[in-house]
Amino acid sequence: MSSGMASPLPLVSVVIVNWNGLRFLDGCLSSLFNQSYQDFEVIMIDNGSADGSVEFVKSNFPRTVIIENKENLGFSAANNQGIKVARGKYIATQNNDTVADKNWLSNLVNLAESSESRVGMWAPKILSIKEPSKIDSVGGLIIYKDGIARGRGRGKEDKGQFDKVEEILFPSACSALYRKDMLDEVGYFDEDFFAYGEDTDLGLRGRLAGWKAFSAPNAIVYHHYSGSTGRYSEMKAFLVERNHIWLVVKNFPFTMAVLIPFYSLLRWTVQLSHVIRGTGATSQFVRDVSPAKIAFALLNAYISAIKGLPLILEKRRDIQKKRVVTNREVRNWFKKYRLSATEVVND
Repeated sequence: MSSGMASPLPLVSVVIVNWNGLRFLDGCLSSLFNQSYQDFEVIMIDNGSADGSVEFVKSNFPRTVIIENKENLGFSAANNQGIKVARGKYIATQNNDTVADKNWLSNLVNLAESSESRVGMWAPKILSIKEPSKIDSVGGLIIYKDGIARGRGRGKEDKGQFDKVEEILFPSACSALYRKDMLDEVGYFDEDFFAYGEDTDLGLRGRLAGWKAFSAPNAIVYHHYSGSTGRYSEMKAFLVERNHIWLVVKNFPFTMAVLIPFYSLLRWTVQLSHVIRGTGATSQFVRDVSPAKIAFALLNAYISAIKGLPLILEKRRDIQKKRVVTNREVRNWFKKYRLSATEVVND
């Protein structure tokens, strides 16, 4: 019998990783502290910024819990620092180059609280801050067969085509809500990744362990795509190429993992064709970063991936022990939430 008393609202811990993102922090934090939902804490982990970020937040947003690192520990490790001190039932990861709609958190929590207990991840609608009618990601990430992922609907006009609450593969950590119980069960972000692909890895680990993910299209966030790290760099090329190999080895069924060279070769072929034609994101990458530097970064990525395989295989064994889904179910994910090589290249 109901007592007639309303249930207490759950605390949400909003975790923000910052590295020299001073120019974004006022917009990001102002939007958080103006949320209609007020049962939250903000934890900012600063990765050794040299632009006055920490001083700015201390002066202007004193409610923020700040963890100061002396150096850049990476997106994964810094997020984990925040999660470890978080007091919330839910963990919201939020990039420092985002601005949240005032009902973003309220709509996320309402959906989470009405979900079944084995739903552990929710993905808001992420729109471009420069072109608010353009989609960055709605309903999380879709994935190519070599482990590369990107936001669903990226670059398309937002016409409400993704506005149905529905099961998805997993969210982008750019803006996501995670059930803390799920994180405690499957583990946090893989710190060996440093950055890029860590949310794909976490999402796959959650799904393999039987957790589900849903879209939250009425929870809206605006994002400067690659605003905090830069869109094109040798380091990004290195991390993306190395980490997609690791997440495949960790999480994919063996029969799919052994095909990664074929699918990567197909992707490279499409990328090369775009470079020759001068189209797509890869062509822009080559214009911004010299081909020699890109080749060197990719070579180092594969060397690093191979060197790390013994540890990655140990992690795979732990993941497989917790796995409750079949190979058929995993293959069906790749049919339902598939990303083509051409779509990867056009990112």
